[in-house]
Amino acid sequence: MPSSDSGATAARPTLILASTSRYRRELLARLHLPFEVEAPGVDETARPRETPAALAERLSREKAAAVAARHPAAVVIGSDQVCDLEGEALGKPGTHERAVQQLRRLSGRRAVFHTSVCVQRRDTGYERHEAAPVVVRFRPLREDEIEHYLRTEQPYDCAGSAKCETLGIALLEAIESDDPTALVGLPLIRTTRLLREAGLDVLRP
Repeated sequence: MPSSDSGATAARPTLILASTSRYRRELLARLHLPFEVEAPGVDETARPRETPAALAERLSREKAAAVAARHPAAVVIGSDQVCDLEGEALGKPGTHERAVQQLRRLSGRRAVFHTSVCVQRRDTGYERHEAAPVVVRFRPLREDEIEHYLRTEQPYDCAGSAKCETLGIALLEAIESDDPTALVGLPLIRTTRLLREAGLDVLRP
């Protein structure tokens, strides 16, 4: 249920994160807003000839829409991330073997992590999406380095197998982004802007 502010201040709408990602949940918690988490139940399979950027945008919109349809008075956040290696989408590896293959391919190369966020509020008709691409340059990686990293971190639920907020930072030579949490999974600069537009100002008590 939405919580009510004191006095004549209007009640805040319920905030729902349309994701079961622990990384997005931890990032959203930084904003000190009460929120709920609900699985969107969206098929994340890419469509034929769909670019990585388009896939991330579509999935963020579909995730938000799926949950917003069930909670029309809530503010709903949908987000998705796809690793783009020269036009090819690299998703969550799921297994150690696939993670090894991904990091072998990323070794010494440049990739773009397309992180997309969509905020919807059905009762006011608000819907907006923003993209936060992050350019990542991987350093050349030895086989023993890849194995040590994967055995230590087990980042099998991370796009491109790169968990930059912990030991994965050692895989990289450089990160180029204007929204520093985008690579972790939820671009908070863009998210707070969209929440403010939707009626949830994180700096207003």
